[in-house]
Amino acid sequence: MTRALAEYLAPTPMLDADHPAVAAYARERAAGAADATKAAVRLFYAVRDDLRYDPYGVSIDADSMRASLALAARRGWCVSKAALLVACCRSLGIPARMGFADVRNHLSTARMRETMKTEVFYWHGYGSIRLGERWVKATPAFNRELCEKFGLLPLEWDGRRDSLYHPFDREGRRHMEYLREHGEFADIPLERMRETWQREYTHLRMGRLEGDFDADVDAETRTAREPS
Repeated sequence: MTRALAEYLAPTPMLDADHPAVAAYARERAAGAADATKAAVRLFYAVRDDLRYDPYGVSIDADSMRASLALAARRGWCVSKAALLVACCRSLGIPARMGFADVRNHLSTARMRETMKTEVFYWHGYGSIRLGERWVKATPAFNRELCEKFGLLPLEWDGRRDSLYHPFDREGRRHMEYLREHGEFADIPLERMRETWQREYTHLRMGRLEGDFDADVDAETRTAREPS
């Protein structure tokens, strides 16, 4: 492995690839993979569906983004789930880094819209994995069950093409818009994220939202899922 890629293999306090639980999870979920690409793809689907997406856990402290804590909780938001994917890849010797972009997210609950007062999510996180001679983006945020409830197509990933949010849902309604790329990093740029959130979300106390995301989703999507 070249020196240029070494920083994308090293554990960090938030991308704690050396945590015993993270390393064990990576070995278990990638077991039997014939090569690095197949291992990374298996890890993508594991993190996507083993951990429930929960944006009510968003905050500006490191614990809300740490890979091992997301694994222990079996839930997380876009950054912490991407952190787990990156940490798992690193634990298996696959270079990986964090990518970030500002997005306009149309998947939210009434509680989120009322609290955030915007559909723009600053510093949305995804994974970027080095496979072969190129970096490939992977977004494991939304678990399959959540996508089904909202009528979204779950993101797939083959390790060769970027896996990014679909611009429209199954009914052709606007789902996700990428507004600005921040780039890709060897670690989570917590201070830069904190500066942006404090500037853009001035009305929020950057703690966790009150309430139960799963319950809110069930309540808001139940009518659409009930047979007519």
